[in-house]
Amino acid sequence: MDRLEAMTILLRVVDSGSFSAASRDLGVPLATVSRKVADLEAHLGARLLTRTTRKVMMTDAGAAYVASARRILEEIDQTERVAAGEFQTPRGELVVTAPILFGRLHILPVIADFLAAYPEINVRLVLADRNLHLLDDDVDMAVRIGLLPDSGMVATRIGWMRTVVCASPKLLAAHRVPAAPADLTMLPIVNFDFLSAASVWLFRRNGMTGGIDLLIRPRLSVSTAEAAVSAAIDGVGVTRVLHYQCADAVRDGSLRIILEHYEVEPLPVHLMHAGRGALPSKMRVFLDFATGRLRERLTSL
Repeated sequence: MDRLEAMTILLRVVDSGSFSAASRDLGVPLATVSRKVADLEAHLGARLLTRTTRKVMMTDAGAAYVASARRILEEIDQTERVAAGEFQTPRGELVVTAPILFGRLHILPVIADFLAAYPEINVRLVLADRNLHLLDDDVDMAVRIGLLPDSGMVATRIGWMRTVVCASPKLLAAHRVPAAPADLTMLPIVNFDFLSAASVWLFRRNGMTGGIDLLIRPRLSVSTAEAAVSAAIDGVGVTRVLHYQCADAVRDGSLRIILEHYEVEPLPVHLMHAGRGALPSKMRVFLDFATGRLRERLTSL
């Protein structure tokens, strides 16, 4: 039995939640996945997983074994990368993740320049508005917008991002331009659910402590920032998005930012990576290359 292969399959079963999902992820027949795990359990003389019709759960022995197997495989992977020279010469594949629109507008141009500067590095850019798990999803670097939870990750701050309220000049011409958050109750609202899931928008008056909670009644709720910005440009209503999401429309005059004196604290923007030992050179050079360029881009907003 190839124990390393069996460990890899076991971890995939645990991470994906089922034998069938692991089979699809690995491109291995379901019967093979089941047999490899069974062989491993027979070799250890212990049951590692309990199987139900809906999901797979680890036994106590399984939880301890999975933690050790994950550490062993990570150490093997790092050892192989050292032997291949990845920690000395910038080469190999670099996996970067970022929010979809921010990644397309700001990360992709930086990566294009990076590829030209480092011909032996290939990049896989994963754009997703959900936060991927760096270790479980095999991600090297991540862009995060917002406050960071306490974790073992290493974060480099590259800037700040405003949360802004904006509307089309046509809509504002038809109504009184809001001077305070309460004035928004007289205008139609387009809510971006991902940013403000509840029907409350938070504001903060410059120079004053405490916040202002405004109950909103959206005429339209959408699940993407692009849809919210598009609807606002069409005059459907006032919307609230992150600044980079509407910057182009503000620049060309399609939208106008309002209530700037009531904006909440800007959100930090970070480049993150797992804090495990020495960085491979591909990650180190990307961090050095991207940090200054992304700071310039965020400052230009």
